[in-house]
Amino acid sequence: MSFAPLTPIASLLTDLAAGRTSAEALLDTALARAADPAGEGSRAFVRMMDDTARAEAEASDRLRRAGVPARPLEGLPISVKDLLDVQGQVTMAGSRVLADEPPAAADAPVVARLRAAGAVLVGRTNMTEFAYSGIGLNPHYGTPANPWDRETRRIPGGSSSGAAVSVTDGMATVGIGSDTGGSVRIPSGLCGLAGFKPTQRRVPIDGAFPLSTSLDSLGPLAPTVACAARVHQVMAGEPVRPIARRPVAGLRLAVPQSVVLEDLDGTTARAFEVALSKLSAAGAVVTEVPFRELLEIGEANAKGGFAAVECYAAHGRHVVRAPDLFDPRVLVRIHRANEQSAVDYISLIRRRAEIQAACNAVSAPFDAVVMPTTARVAPPIAELEASNEVFAKTNALMLRNCSVGNFLDRCAATVPVHEPGSAPVGLMLMGETMADDDLLSVAAAVEGLFR
Repeated sequence: MSFAPLTPIASLLTDLAAGRTSAEALLDTALARAADPAGEGSRAFVRMMDDTARAEAEASDRLRRAGVPARPLEGLPISVKDLLDVQGQVTMAGSRVLADEPPAAADAPVVARLRAAGAVLVGRTNMTEFAYSGIGLNPHYGTPANPWDRETRRIPGGSSSGAAVSVTDGMATVGIGSDTGGSVRIPSGLCGLAGFKPTQRRVPIDGAFPLSTSLDSLGPLAPTVACAARVHQVMAGEPVRPIARRPVAGLRLAVPQSVVLEDLDGTTARAFEVALSKLSAAGAVVTEVPFRELLEIGEANAKGGFAAVECYAAHGRHVVRAPDLFDPRVLVRIHRANEQSAVDYISLIRRRAEIQAACNAVSAPFDAVVMPTTARVAPPIAELEASNEVFAKTNALMLRNCSVGNFLDRCAATVPVHEPGSAPVGLMLMGETMADDDLLSVAAAVEGLFR
């Protein structure tokens, strides 16, 4: 199966406005790719929404023909992760154990906002069960393969695995994912996309099946930073406006020397070094910073952190009644909640605030903190399915860098920095809490050096 380079939202909207295409034509292409037996549609999606998508596309085209001003996402096919509530559908969150739950009574706020902005929702995308890993494996629905190497069948990254592949393979213009420890940025980085994790409070997480209410956030996986920014603004309920790309010259970028550069594979290390050299040559001020405060995050999370205990709070009754219906790799992580007492959890909340304050003091003078999005490129699916030990080690490496932003409640973006045709490598830029617009401007500037 072959597919053309990804088309940015702005170009699609221009073509729609000029009559060179239509919402129905865009949907036809997306659905045809999803249905292609030679493609990844059956693993990227757990449910297609053909009927409602067709009605939404037809309505969009009628509005355009009638001269009604176009909404921000008018007629664009968009996928949503399986943990988001869609009215009338059971929210399965990549599981089997929730099959008997009642259907959602209403759309999640972000789903409602996407519809109101004119998006055509093509389907629900596959994910790691309950969003609890950065790998993307799912034994219930299969695992979609990374577009970089379909012959070897490499991981797409997780937990928003299907969201990434839906975009890379032209089955959606943008995918909506969740990010608790990197689940938007990891698959974006491994699949060569732009991904954005907002400061948690910028986008409502109501109606999203929780992994960790302290860490969960919702964001887009998209062809470009500008695409991600536009969809993020819709999800956040903000006015849609162009992001101002900052000049690269003069950007102050901090490179932590603690934790985030350890155990990089050769491909990732080389791509990161080249990226920093390009940034410096373009006039950015790249500064190595010890950032030993990051070491304290791992120490604070030694007993499983927020995700283990908050996930068990959400799933405890299912763990007790039907443990055999869980992915064993997920179940073992949920059981880590047993390592924590109420005192441990309350102490973790306090310790998080202390570490946030210490890290804020280090990064405040900079426009962004930069690091590799993941420590290695995408490994083969079979390699991880064959060994729980290899899976656990790889999962920890995939999550390590991205999870920093969730613990600190920062905004963060990833942009591709690899050479065309080579293994995708993402460069992550982390901003300050609630400095999302500034960070997107920086990310757009950096992206421009590599496209």
